[in-house]
Amino acid sequence: MTDTPTTEQIAQNYTAMGHSVALITDVIAGNAMADDNAADRQDCVDRNTQHLELMVAKDYWKSESMTAVNAAITAGNNYKAS
Repeated sequence: MTDTPTTEQIAQNYTAMGHSVALITDVIAGNAMADDNAADRQDCVDRNTQHLELMVAKDYWKSESMTAVNAAITAGNNYKAS
């Protein structure tokens, strides 16, 4: 059985999710990792998308908006690096 995270830990998790959203968005837009090869960009987007999918499923969220998170998950799952 896992312990419920503290309010501070939940806030840190939400902030980390925001970082993943920003990274996914920036890689897809070509503003991050532009000099990396397609496989590395795809791996980055895939890892961050998977992280968001795991985190959004947590049952401790209260009033946090998941709109940007869900949009990044959709974008990340549809992303095909070229």
